[in-house]
Amino acid sequence: MVALSLAASGHFPYAKEKASLFSIANILALTLCRSEATLRILFYLVVKTIGKPFVPLRIKTSTTSFLQSLGGIHSSCGVSSISWLLFSLVLTIKNKNKTSTEIIVVAFVILLLLFLSSLAAFPLVRHLHHNVFERTHRFAGWTALILLWLFILLSISYDPNSQSYHFTISKMIKNQESWFTLAITILIVLPWLTVRKVAVRVSTASSHATIIKFEGGVEAGLFGRISPSPLSEWHAFGIISDGKKEHMMLAGAVGDFTRSLVSTKPNHLWVRKLHFAGLTYLVKLYKRVLLVATGSGICVFLSFLLQKRQHHVDVYLIWVAKDIETNFGKEIVELVRNYPKEKVIVHDTGVCGRPNVGEMSVEGATTWNCEVVIVTSNPQGSKDVVRACKKAKIPAFGPIWDS
Repeated sequence: MVALSLAASGHFPYAKEKASLFSIANILALTLCRSEATLRILFYLVVKTIGKPFVPLRIKTSTTSFLQSLGGIHSSCGVSSISWLLFSLVLTIKNKNKTSTEIIVVAFVILLLLFLSSLAAFPLVRHLHHNVFERTHRFAGWTALILLWLFILLSISYDPNSQSYHFTISKMIKNQESWFTLAITILIVLPWLTVRKVAVRVSTASSHATIIKFEGGVEAGLFGRISPSPLSEWHAFGIISDGKKEHMMLAGAVGDFTRSLVSTKPNHLWVRKLHFAGLTYLVKLYKRVLLVATGSGICVFLSFLLQKRQHHVDVYLIWVAKDIETNFGKEIVELVRNYPKEKVIVHDTGVCGRPNVGEMSVEGATTWNCEVVIVTSNPQGSKDVVRACKKAKIPAFGPIWDS
């Protein structure tokens, strides 16, 4: 936004001349922040480079904080891209004798689509109407991308002197906007090339939760997406796997799709073979980690319990949930019970009442001498744990709204 202010005031002539390029660059940046392939590579490289015992803890926690902010960068770049495109459109209209009506109309429609996509991403809309957000974000984004290619083709082909279009490949190759848009297109298309319909085995852990099993082992810390209809909706879940022959997901019955799993038990689901990394993948950065989970949040941590011999991290666990065996079933409970008892605290609120999870986390991290606490809970629960740990000067991280 500083660059935009400088361009508008005439102190950044290159940006003023290339305002549309800056808008596309912001779209590329926001796409990178949400690209599952990019994030998988980035998180892998981070773990491999600074996940060494000799790297200072401060560097690791600072890196974790930055990677958690990628969602915010994604949103900021979205707003910035709209601002730059609006600026570009105003400049174009002021000099409309140098462009065509078609170019102005296409740019205006792209602006409207980006604005619509941003409106759909407001937290209130996402929370109350998630499918509306997802479909609007997807189809408005795809349409905007197609129109962006049209905008570039028209822009590089238009000759203001003859007021006609003359397209050549050399113009396309020399055009920066073309290369940025090509990168955006590749990043968007790539995950869809991994979409497959696969056989699944669905079992009911309880009326509140379903276990979905798939073939193939998966490394700890990854998430997967599943869908009953790939163009309409996708749902992300933490992956539970011993890293060998199969993996599974624990789906709490909290939405239409997850409730339908309990009632219909499908034999096949659509999946993206490209699993993506999240906060839990960064557990591998540290030597001693306390994992704190409430309810079905346990699923994102179970792979670390199952794959304890396949990574160097010494993992400890606090799990707080209600009527654990009734709600989550024996299979999930056994996975926790098979982990060394001295490294686990399981608190059943149906038996022991509701605890102060923040205080439990501080006490557990202190007792077990953990470097960092990572929590998966509801938004308020995560905030409470992170706040309590930071007050005790213990680094702590939990999923934020747009992480």
